[in-house]
Amino acid sequence: MNLRLPLLVVLLISTFVNAQNTMSVKDSKPFPATQTYTFICEKYAFTGETSVQIAKTDKGGILKLTVQTADDKARIAGGVYIDLANADVIACVDKNVKESSDGKTSAYYYFTPSEFAKLKKTDIYAVRFIISGGPDTFGNQTGHFTAKNKMNYFSTAYDKSKKSYDTAKEISIL
Repeated sequence: MNLRLPLLVVLLISTFVNAQNTMSVKDSKPFPATQTYTFICEKYAFTGETSVQIAKTDKGGILKLTVQTADDKARIAGGVYIDLANADVIACVDKNVKESSDGKTSAYYYFTPSEFAKLKKTDIYAVRFIISGGPDTFGNQTGHFTAKNKMNYFSTAYDKSKKSYDTAKEISIL
């Protein structure tokens, strides 16, 4: 009995460590994906955060952007630009794959194999996107936004901890 309990604990921990995130788009098969990153979007006054997740497919990859909205009329619309840490930019065209539920709106964008290879080598610096919606007086905030790869809103010069996500490392593991 003394040996079984530690063995069971080690088995449970290894199961959780090896569990991989997945993403599925509109009832498709699940794809292996990174964790969901919470990028800081300072200009978006409603929450100030954007959820970013990347998945690997047979033909490249998928980017999933999710923001909380005040109403169902707001959507992530148009193309998206992904700024990489090496000053390279990946432009994603809107294929109109979107979903909305529980006060959140999500949009999916597809990467070519060469674009996905760039993501494996260099961390994402920021994601630029557009939120559009109906013209209500107390409605959702619309316009152009930039979500930066930052873990916290504020930090000090003395804080030596990691301040951004290692996106390239996680994407290369996929």
